[in-house]
Amino acid sequence: MSDPTTQSNYLQIYTVNVDFDWSLDFEKRIVSGSATHSLAVKEDGVSEVIFDSADLEIEKVEVEGTPGTFTLGTKHAVMGSALHVALPAGLTSGSSISVTVFYQTTEDGTALQWLEKEQTQGNQFPYLFSQCQPIYARALAPLQDTPSLKITYTARVSAVLPVLLSAIRISPPSEGPAHDGKVIGQERVTYTYKQPVGIPSYLIAIASGNLRYRPFAAIEGKTWKTGVWAEPELLDTSHWEFSEDTARFLAKEEEIVGDYKFGVYDLLVLPPSFPYGGMENACLSFLTPTLLAGDRSLVDVVVHELTHSWFGNGITHAQATHFWLNEGWTTYIERLLQQFLHSPAERGFSFLIGSTALYDALATYNDRPKYQRLVIDFEYGEDPDDAYSSIPYEKGANFLLYLEKTLGGLDVFLPYIRDYVATFQGRSITTFDWKDHLYGYFKKHGGEEKTRALDSVDWDAWFYGEGTKLPVEPEYDTSLAKPAYDLAARWDASRASTSLDFKQSDLDSFNSNQKIAFLERVASYPALPSSHIEQLGSLYGFSTATNAEIRLRFYNVAFRDPAADAAKSLATGAVQWVTGADGTGVIKGRMKFCRAVFKAVNRVDAPLAKKYFADYKTAFHPIARKLIEKDLA
Repeated sequence: MSDPTTQSNYLQIYTVNVDFDWSLDFEKRIVSGSATHSLAVKEDGVSEVIFDSADLEIEKVEVEGTPGTFTLGTKHAVMGSALHVALPAGLTSGSSISVTVFYQTTEDGTALQWLEKEQTQGNQFPYLFSQCQPIYARALAPLQDTPSLKITYTARVSAVLPVLLSAIRISPPSEGPAHDGKVIGQERVTYTYKQPVGIPSYLIAIASGNLRYRPFAAIEGKTWKTGVWAEPELLDTSHWEFSEDTARFLAKEEEIVGDYKFGVYDLLVLPPSFPYGGMENACLSFLTPTLLAGDRSLVDVVVHELTHSWFGNGITHAQATHFWLNEGWTTYIERLLQQFLHSPAERGFSFLIGSTALYDALATYNDRPKYQRLVIDFEYGEDPDDAYSSIPYEKGANFLLYLEKTLGGLDVFLPYIRDYVATFQGRSITTFDWKDHLYGYFKKHGGEEKTRALDSVDWDAWFYGEGTKLPVEPEYDTSLAKPAYDLAARWDASRASTSLDFKQSDLDSFNSNQKIAFLERVASYPALPSSHIEQLGSLYGFSTATNAEIRLRFYNVAFRDPAADAAKSLATGAVQWVTGADGTGVIKGRMKFCRAVFKAVNRVDAPLAKKYFADYKTAFHPIARKLIEKDLA
């Protein structure tokens, strides 16, 4: 069946490669130029090619280098405007044809965020970055915007600021002088890139700003390269934060799942309005600056993003219905790496921490139980962002952990993982393709015993089950959580006391994840008295924590009872923190933080939440802005 989020006719004729020729204009805030599609015909007599587009101004089209005709359909609220390009008569299946679309983006486009220089770390130059997942690549270029297709691409981009793309740089060299030695912000340089590995359209990405590169140390025997990009003001901090682990993580992952196919694995630390923790764009993972904790405690997000190189970028969900294949597998493998890099206890601890986000997300969708499912049947034109939550990540990872245990443990499951990657690398698949392969593999490598084990799984409950519980209650290694849980129990037991005997040293032996586990456990109890919450925040420094993960969990505790005095007194500080009105000038654009805080404060003081959002909403990414507007009604 066709992807319900695209208007393109990719089942009749499809893009194989796109050549982009772009010019960036920071004053007008547009990308202008052309996209040349090399198309393969699948159906005899196809008379047109239909591309997805959203808020693009189409200038003209060429078919095989000669002027062509096109029409732009009525704008659909979610899918945009279908671009119909007429093709010559007589095309036959197996033939090929070239179509070039000349166009420019507009400020209404969701894919691009243009930042004023004041919104960057350096305050000297403007900045541009894209976010094309799940269906916003059509606002960057006319494309058949569906993960069912894997395309290669090349790009020539002219700009007065350094340009990065989700591809391998051809020129100028990354390790050469910034902006090819030209005057940054004044002189134009043409950057050329090539992505020779087929990727889904949502992985096409661009960033441009006052960017610098610093490589990480090479690993002996590895041909791929890795390093970090950031504004000069953040380069030292970013390099220190990620240099020790990134290449090591990538090398260890190769041991587990197979060779890395993309040649380059770089990180880009973005300005704070980036709406996600990370985005796995091919060759170049985008990262939020909220990961710069100063103690390398949040680098595991890099493990997640690089794992997408196999699960998502390599093996891709065919459409939004099967999105869990990307995120569930990636989360499962990310945590498997914790076991190999650290210990089995760290793996179990990661699942335990993730379970809080899972159950919170399941509860959030009680009024829309369809989105509690692992496999979601989207209607034609339905917005996949409406279903975006921790569920595909956490429910999917727990499902795979359950299968691992059902089939006999890691010794049995690891060889299967490598076979899964080898079988489907470079393809877009459905849940049912995966399930058929799973059965086929274990029938061959386990016979009737493993087939019976798989038959014992309640597949419908996992795929289509709704509600706030998993089909099978998971069991995790909780040894690392015990000290955190014990301390949380002490706080819970103290709620009737007026004299508290807690000390700052209570947390001396806790790492960041244990602090998070402590706060999540406290949040699971009935709301603490306001006096306790105030002491909790001040004694342990939670109310001013620079680690955003810890700060968020503290607010979850503080706003447990929206009517409490502590909630009311902390509400202003919370919205100031996410909007940068706390004196830092740095917003928390990552939706994990800004959406959660705005929703919580909205329950405490709705006028306050709406006022701060109205005052600062233009600083947030269009995707975050759209979803916060829905959250605040």
